[in-house]
Amino acid sequence: MSDVTRILNAIEEGDARAADELLPLVYDELRRLAVQNLAQEKPGQTLQATALVHEAYIRLVDSDEQDWNSRGHFFRAAAEAMRRILIENARRKKSQRYGGDHKRMELREDILISDGEIPSDDLLALDEALDKFSQKDPVSAELVKLRFFAGLTGEHSAKILGISHNTADKYWRYARSWLRLEIAKGDESVSA
Repeated sequence: MSDVTRILNAIEEGDARAADELLPLVYDELRRLAVQNLAQEKPGQTLQATALVHEAYIRLVDSDEQDWNSRGHFFRAAAEAMRRILIENARRKKSQRYGGDHKRMELREDILISDGEIPSDDLLALDEALDKFSQKDPVSAELVKLRFFAGLTGEHSAKILGISHNTADKYWRYARSWLRLEIAKGDESVSA
């Protein structure tokens, strides 16, 4: 049993001191995930990697759902927490105070799940489509979250999900196609 798994078990059992031991062990990996997530945002992003790590960590440790059974499960929860923080930040920026819907942009075909910057509107469209996709295919949706929001490789994501690398590649191709179509449908309804 790794130190991380041992500490996660202690946190689950209610040991308050265990949470203090966990952060130093996972900080570097969480920071790497945060940097990868923020690299996809537009320049001028006010949220810094350190702040994203700390906010995600606080949400994880203060959550009532501390039912982590492994290191991989913890990092899946961390990826989801970072995703939610980035989505909340994008929604805040999109609010009337920040210009509202006045700057609607078309989603470029190359922007979906890419290494480039993603405008807030596109990130919100992706989040909505991903929520729908989660209901249809939870495993593939989890793969998208791990690869896109956590910045993990296909091989690492497959390992966390307990599926083969080839299966993960198939799910990844399917998920990208499904999400592109869903986002395109959403764009058509907005322009109608």
